Amino acid sequence: MPAPITEEQSRLDRETLLDAAEKLFYEKGIRAVGMDEVRATSGLPLKRIYRFYATKEDLVVAMLRRRDLRWRGNLASYVEQHTDPRARVLAVFDWLAEWFAEPTYRGCAWINAYGEFGETSDPILTEVRAHKKAFHAQLATWTAATDLPLTDPLYLLAEGAMVTAAITADPTPAHHARAAAAALLGTP
Repeated sequence: MPAPITEEQSRLDRETLLDAAEKLFYEKGIRAVGMDEVRATSGLPLKRIYRFYATKEDLVVAMLRRRDLRWRGNLASYVEQHTDPRARVLAVFDWLAEWFAEPTYRGCAWINAYGEFGETSDPILTEVRAHKKAFHAQLATWTAATDLPLTDPLYLLAEGAMVTAAITADPTPAHHARAAAAALLGTP
């Protein structure tokens, strides 16, 4: 009789599963990846995978939720190294440029998920909207410190840069968006 699975092993298996799902879904697309491929990459049996997440949709939501925390956390760590409010806002675009230049960059995972599922999956749509709302709020916090009402234009610059960089496979849109943000902020 096999030993019972500990809470720690369950946590590790769940992380392994989410790592595999995130890599595959981001690299290939959610619809293009079957659960057998997730099983093979994670090394976990399908039965165990479905104990964690009853459906592929549940797995996608969990993956997006975890990615959101890491993505926004990494952005905050980068931006908050700066003390000047305008420098913080511009640092958002510097961080985006670094992200866009990564060889694994395939666009925004949430925009990609929306592109694949649109409004056909309420749970995925809810997660996409939650991420975009949280990113907007994060940007609003940094922008508010400049005393300029620029959150929405800066948000659109960032979002547009993400899409354009993915389509062109070129990080340059982050630099263009940064230059536009600097002009809006009145920063040379």
